[in-house]
Amino acid sequence: MMIKTQLITDKLAVTFSMVCVLHCFFTPSFIILTSTVLSVSVNNGFIHLAILLAATPISLFALSLGYKNHKIFSVLLIGMMGLLTLIFALLLGESGEKLMTLMGSILVSYSHFRNHQICKS
Repeated sequence: MMIKTQLITDKLAVTFSMVCVLHCFFTPSFIILTSTVLSVSVNNGFIHLAILLAATPISLFALSLGYKNHKIFSVLLIGMMGLLTLIFALLLGESGEKLMTLMGSILVSYSHFRNHQICKS
């Protein structure tokens, strides 16, 4: 049961990482394309924070369960580095946010992918 929960949370964590990337890269285009149709004010910092607040506990939970199963510290470390990169991206704001978000999301996604692979085998 614990492995099944961990596998599901790994998939969910990867999804949140990808949502973060999509938000950073496509929200400006979406706003520009719909500016004549929609009059919406989007607070990017708030959205980034909301995604991060949802993703962080799920990632930590999945990575810690995976570590308990396989005892491979590097998978946990890569995931933690990715989460810290995402947090720093939020704190930096506009300067370097996209690059750091992309790097952090790749690290988090990779760690969950490895976590999922190792625990499934």
